[in-house]
Amino acid sequence: MADYEKYLVDGYYPTIGIECHVQLKTKTKLFAAVDNDARDAAPNSLVSHICFGMPGALPVLNKEALQLAMKAAFALNSVPQPFSKFDRKHYFYPDLPLGYQISQFDEPIVLGGHMDITVDGEALRVGITRAHLEADAGKSTHPAGKDYSLVDLNRAGTPLLEIVSEPEMHSAAEARAYVQELYLAMKYADVSDVDLYHGNMRFDVNVSVSKDPAKLGTRSETKNLNSFKSVEKAVDYEIKRQITLLEDGGEVVQETRGWVDDEQKTISQRTKENAHDYRYFPDPDLPPVVLEEETIRIVEESMPKAPGYYRSSFAELKLDSSQVETLLYEPRVAQYLDEFKQDTSAELARNLANLFSGPVQKLVIDGECNWSAVLDADWEGLTSLLTENKISSTGAKEVIPDMVKELKSAEDIANEKNLMQVSDTGAIEAIVDEVLAANPKPADDVRQGEMKAIGFLVGQVMKASQGKANPQMAKEIITKKLGV
Repeated sequence: MADYEKYLVDGYYPTIGIECHVQLKTKTKLFAAVDNDARDAAPNSLVSHICFGMPGALPVLNKEALQLAMKAAFALNSVPQPFSKFDRKHYFYPDLPLGYQISQFDEPIVLGGHMDITVDGEALRVGITRAHLEADAGKSTHPAGKDYSLVDLNRAGTPLLEIVSEPEMHSAAEARAYVQELYLAMKYADVSDVDLYHGNMRFDVNVSVSKDPAKLGTRSETKNLNSFKSVEKAVDYEIKRQITLLEDGGEVVQETRGWVDDEQKTISQRTKENAHDYRYFPDPDLPPVVLEEETIRIVEESMPKAPGYYRSSFAELKLDSSQVETLLYEPRVAQYLDEFKQDTSAELARNLANLFSGPVQKLVIDGECNWSAVLDADWEGLTSLLTENKISSTGAKEVIPDMVKELKSAEDIANEKNLMQVSDTGAIEAIVDEVLAANPKPADDVRQGEMKAIGFLVGQVMKASQGKANPQMAKEIITKKLGV
């Protein structure tokens, strides 16, 4: 079977490319000394003469935004371009007072790169075409039942890095995997807060279908998606919509569409402009950006470890992929676990990974603690108790809440709660002898191959020891004494 055939949907070959807008975590805007965090600000309170596009207002490039864009380049498996420049991208919209957007066109800060993803166990590589700096527009709202719109310019001038993928994805699952990996890359590089809810990362999804894999169909662009799920759903919907349209004798129009989450569908918004429609030309108010080799080298050397490093580090822990992705979601957790493994052992780290991705994750989600408090707790003590069979996994779950909240040692809490297991072979053997003598029929059943009876006998040992015997040791002693 040809490679492309596995992607075919009703005989059509889908192709997906994604543009991602990442809001850089600077204190101020891209070209104005105005607060960049508008999440809780009153409308039009974080503005300046530059945001309003006043005549004679001159933009000044935010150095920190440039530094973060350089870090993003390395996170995208690329390098910052030694020479880049800013251009004016002209279009009219009420929330763009300048009448143009300051962006980068033919000479952006990043050229090339890639993201490695895994879908259904298959490793894939999605190319990055480019990534460029640009100033965001404002925000228009349309009050229900009113014949006017409101404009908030707090977001105008916010520094964005637009990351453009190659059209190398061919399913909704691949699109979702790509945006998730891009999210982690930007998070670990610490270039953005990547707050999807507040739009710190937004995805524009381009979808086309064609019966000829060598030829792209007419694409639609679904704008401003802010969740991994919506990316996946929008791709699925567009593939089906375009195929239905073509099968009914219609034509796909190159257009911009919006995602209606309540109805799980896309809707047409406007016809899609081409590059020449924007009348790009170099911004005369901003000089080109020229980066010295030493500057680029310093940024490269300052880069934190990427998600791929931690995946490799955790491979020897033999965790399933969902556990690894849970641990990767919080960079400080992944870093803690990696350092813990280096300072202790893979066995202790595996126990800790199971705790972090299970009961601890649940406590954090339920709001009973936060990761800052979690990472201060006695994890070496608790994982040692588990490894040495001094406490059961159930007992460990009882210890964790107090250990995190009170920052007491795991062993002290286990003793206070009477959770320490009896792991002394002689003591457990004596209890096993009593249980086997008191239960001859189940013991004989085990000798005859009825292995289910072992569970009953282990239960009797646990009962006789008031729950303190190590169940695994009890089972091993029982099977040895019964010769099975």
